[in-house]
Amino acid sequence: MAHDVVLKRIYQPIEAADGARVLVDRLWPRGKTREALALTDWYRDASPSPGLRRQYHQGEISPFVFAVRYRGELRDHPENLLPLIRHARRERLTLLTAARNLEDSHLPVLHEALLEALRG
Repeated sequence: MAHDVVLKRIYQPIEAADGARVLVDRLWPRGKTREALALTDWYRDASPSPGLRRQYHQGEISPFVFAVRYRGELRDHPENLLPLIRHARRERLTLLTAARNLEDSHLPVLHEALLEALRG
C-alpha cells in the first residue's frame, strides 16, 4: 500500500487535502497560534535533537553529516516514528516545519525514514 506523506512549510496555505497536519519542529513558529495553523499535532520527538540542530544551524557540520547523524537518531529511537506512522496509515500526512528552505531542513530525511518504516 502506498502512503501519502507530503512536506510543507508551516507558512504555506492550509488546504483541505492536507489530511493530518503535524508540526515536526522542536521550536514553535514565531507569531503563530495553534488554531491558526490547524494542526493535528505538534510532535517534537521525531525532530533532530537540540544539539544536532544547533550544530547544523551554526554551520559546525555539513548538510551531509547532519543527515547521517539525524538518520542515526531516528534509527536509534524507532519508537519516535510511531505516532507519524499511525497518522500516515489512516490518511494523508502533511509534515510541517518552520524552516525557510524545505529542502535544507530535516523533513526530507524524516520523510525518507518514515516511508522506509511504513514499508517495513
